[in-house]
Amino acid sequence: MSRSERLLKLIHLLRSYRYPAPGYQLAETLGISLRTFYRDIASLQQQGASIEGEPGLGYVLKPGFMLPPLMFTEEELEALVLGSRWVANRTDSELSESAINALVKISAVLPAELRNSLDENTLFVGPTKQPVTESAEFASIRQAIRAEQKITIHYLDLKEQESIRTIWPFALGYFDNLRVLAGWCELRQSFRHFRTDRILQLEVCEACYPRRRRQLLNEWRKAEGISSQ
Repeated sequence: MSRSERLLKLIHLLRSYRYPAPGYQLAETLGISLRTFYRDIASLQQQGASIEGEPGLGYVLKPGFMLPPLMFTEEELEALVLGSRWVANRTDSELSESAINALVKISAVLPAELRNSLDENTLFVGPTKQPVTESAEFASIRQAIRAEQKITIHYLDLKEQESIRTIWPFALGYFDNLRVLAGWCELRQSFRHFRTDRILQLEVCEACYPRRRRQLLNEWRKAEGISSQ
């Protein structure tokens, strides 16, 4: 276990206690010596963690302390790198560039030992047999979802029948070979799913839809039996 990972686990452990916990108990839980535990406590206090206590009395983390945003375990870094590489290789140019930029920003402020783990990551995304052709409309769809705005689309269904729909978009699913937009369809008065490669034309409306995105998302999950995780 790296030192950064150990400090992160110590913070999480302290957060699980409402009252001061003995140092020997915390050290035993972490599998470290009491001497190492005392050094780690001192290091966290120097970094701004509001930890109160002393040997013999126990230690407690005062409410309100926020972890530095880049305190990751090696497993978490691997997940971030793999996810970012998937986005960089499987999405439109805007999201792809954002994924690359996010990794650069993370790497710039990581502690040296974690930066090495990030730079030397060996988890890669393999090629796909049928790459998805992304269009500039994806940025418009994502913006409409964030702003909770209605969109009007000309849609060609699998029976090759074209229709014009006004929908309330709230989710965009990224599959390996296609993208699916989920929204409330005003025409059908129900939730519908639209393959983005079959959207012939799209216009973002000025009007916002009358319900909150979170509410629509929760109702859709319940209707589809989808977990929130």
